Amino acid sequence: MILLSNARTRHRRLGVVTAAAGLLAALLTAVPAAATPDPGDAPAKSKEVSKSVEAEVRAAIAQDEIPAPDQIVHSANIKHLTNVPKDVLPGTNSDLAFQGKYAFAGNYDGFRIFDISNPKAPRTVSQVLCPGSQNDITVSGNLLFLSTDSSRSDSSCNSTTQPATEKSSWEGMKVFDISDKTNPKYVAAVETACGSHTHTLVPERKNVYVYVSSYSPSATYPDCQPPHDGISVIKVPRKAPEKAAVVNFPVLFPGEGPDGGGNPGAPTNPGVSKTTGCHDITVLPSKDLAAGACMGDGILFSIKDPERPKVIDRVQDNVNFAFWHSATFNQKADKVVFTDELGGGGAATCNAAIGPNRGADGIYDIVGRGDHRKLVFRSYFKIPRHQADTENCVAHNGSLIPVKGKDLMVQAWYQGGVSVWDFTNSSKPKEIAYFERGPLTTDALTVGGAWSAYYYNGYIYSNDIAKGFDVLKLDDRRTDPAKRVRLGELNVQTQPDYFD
Repeated sequence: MILLSNARTRHRRLGVVTAAAGLLAALLTAVPAAATPDPGDAPAKSKEVSKSVEAEVRAAIAQDEIPAPDQIVHSANIKHLTNVPKDVLPGTNSDLAFQGKYAFAGNYDGFRIFDISNPKAPRTVSQVLCPGSQNDITVSGNLLFLSTDSSRSDSSCNSTTQPATEKSSWEGMKVFDISDKTNPKYVAAVETACGSHTHTLVPERKNVYVYVSSYSPSATYPDCQPPHDGISVIKVPRKAPEKAAVVNFPVLFPGEGPDGGGNPGAPTNPGVSKTTGCHDITVLPSKDLAAGACMGDGILFSIKDPERPKVIDRVQDNVNFAFWHSATFNQKADKVVFTDELGGGGAATCNAAIGPNRGADGIYDIVGRGDHRKLVFRSYFKIPRHQADTENCVAHNGSLIPVKGKDLMVQAWYQGGVSVWDFTNSSKPKEIAYFERGPLTTDALTVGGAWSAYYYNGYIYSNDIAKGFDVLKLDDRRTDPAKRVRLGELNVQTQPDYFD
């Protein structure tokens, strides 16, 4: 392990920049690829790079510009406590959720439950085989929710892949009873239009509402027809989860014609994804607010009536945002951080050719009151370390670090690692800590790195696509007050009121 005292911008020689310029052109023109974020149902295949790019990567490692494969580097205020490699679930690691002393880790082959009562030595409690990307995961009380966004032969955990063109194919939400963490039980399945790429919980005392985000319809898909310009809302009774059902499909992008009213994408807006649904939604129940990252659009909406969310404002960035991926409120609900997943999570976009404003976070202030609130752009944030052109790197999943009077966030950047940054000043965000590994390979672009990085009860937990489950400890006077904040449950896309 190498300890670096300061986060620093790493500069590359011209050869790498020139090669990356070709990649940039490809990203700008290959809009259909950009409209399919995150690895697919099967593990992403490595993509060979040119001999010149390979030579540049090896030279950068030799000159300590980037860490070597499997080498760990981090700022002085972060410690890597442990890594738990994959076990019986070999697929792509995905999202995380937390409850009490447990962490729940999604995987394209199912999910894994850890006992994290000792963060230095997480212990596996159970592993459930239930294939179907992405297996986005959340928990509420005794219920666990799992997204299936791949066309399957049926809703069971024994299903196999099946073309979406077949009417009998199934995609949607699965519900498990986790009252016994050592033996989760599958209790319900709800099919949703275009499946469930991600989902967000709006929990109430008697029911849990689930906002299901999905996209990319086709006239050839019987269960995913255009225009797919909204989200599915599922109601799950806590005492009878087997009665879970879709209760509404609110249209968020009303418009004339077969494509609805969202961003039209190319050729009107070159390099921007056409809006055919949402990728991810974050709710702030204490403020009755939600923010949606919806492919070519960012939206702010009211959830006073959870079955009937109402759009308040909508923004686009057709210069620097290719794919609106996720959203995070600050605690005061006067800011939203939107992420741009340029290249769909499988491209090398953290380099000089792509620059600091693409594949980055966009920070928006929320101004005004009530239904007249507006999203106002302030700045971009991107990690200041250039990554190798064999490393997929772009803004991805993160969470707030709860410190009163400050807006602090930890975030995953795939092979760019884990970044801790401060956006208290919306116009001048800055990184204050980081952790990363060297590239998985030097001769091919291989998908890996941190999918999610979340702060929970004093520690940072990260699910690495290839390497497994990481636990980090952050010691910094700016973030130390967060150690006093304790939660009984955390689904990051259901943001808590940390100080209530």
